[in-house]
Amino acid sequence: MRRSPFVVALPIVLVAALVGCSGGGEATSVASGSAAAEQPISALRPKTDAVDLIGPSTARLERDDVEPLVEPGGAQLPATVTSHDLGGDSEQTVTHTDRVLALDVSGSLAATVVGLGLGDHLVGRDVSSTFSSVRKLPVVTQDGHSINAEAVLSLEPDVVLTDGTIGPTDVVEQLRQSGVTVVYVENEPSPDGAAELARQTAAALGVPAAGASLATELAERIAATGRDVAALADRASSRPLRIAFLYLRGTSGVYYLLGEGTGADALATALGGVDVAAEIGWDGARPMTDEALVAADADVYLVMTGGLESVGGVDGLLEAKPAVGLTPAGEHRRFVDMADGQILSFGPRTPAVLDALARAVYAP
Repeated sequence: MRRSPFVVALPIVLVAALVGCSGGGEATSVASGSAAAEQPISALRPKTDAVDLIGPSTARLERDDVEPLVEPGGAQLPATVTSHDLGGDSEQTVTHTDRVLALDVSGSLAATVVGLGLGDHLVGRDVSSTFSSVRKLPVVTQDGHSINAEAVLSLEPDVVLTDGTIGPTDVVEQLRQSGVTVVYVENEPSPDGAAELARQTAAALGVPAAGASLATELAERIAATGRDVAALADRASSRPLRIAFLYLRGTSGVYYLLGEGTGADALATALGGVDVAAEIGWDGARPMTDEALVAADADVYLVMTGGLESVGGVDGLLEAKPAVGLTPAGEHRRFVDMADGQILSFGPRTPAVLDALARAVYAP
């Protein structure tokens, strides 16, 4: 598994700082908001070709929390596991798991701990873990996604789980030198990566059997949702939609087009669309250029809700980046936004995230 270049590079950015046919027929406007889910997506029968939709929509989860999906059972401790450090693998022994910090750029790790039934062991959170059961926990990241060592140490954690997407690395090493056990897990930002993340997280917490159960449960749920999404895409669109992900932070002047390995590519594919980043050879997260936007020729832009708000909404983005408006997605104002702490979080909520995004893309 490779670690996402987007999530490795992004903290530095935050701290420091289309031509083509849009489809035939008459376009149809959609509402600005689109909430999940009075009926299953398998029952949705959109009347308008998704290629012809006009206007932004919002993907919303039905519930703003992560539910435990398995019973963890008693922890088998001490547990010696392989920590996938950025400088090379090391062996780490976890002796206690009463006080846990699970930190990454997307909130996937904390959600996985909750999915394992161990949410009551969490004593703090990263800024991306915003679901209701952890929202009151103290935040131990700052300036985007940099770890605050003092904040971490004040919580006296037994173990810190991370995936290398937040740092800096020397701060993480400082935690180890202070006596905190730190375990790096590999976290592939994709629906398929959620199961392996469950296994590695559970192994580090001494509950490998629970990890295997959660991995199986997630794989089955994600596969079932994927089949429903694929069927909806076939019904709703006359051709596969060209999907691109824009990462926006207007307050920092950050306008990125997310490419392969960032999770955005996996989302486009999971939604039954064309991953235009792969098509144009766009790897990682890089500042968007007019040339890349035109080459991507997107029908739909995925964005984070907070990011879109930070640039003044659709109107503000089109004013700041006129090239966006030259694409089919820009011309049709087809921006699908979702909460920052949800849209790229691959873990127990992956099926719900895909469900909500599919509704907003195909049947708002």
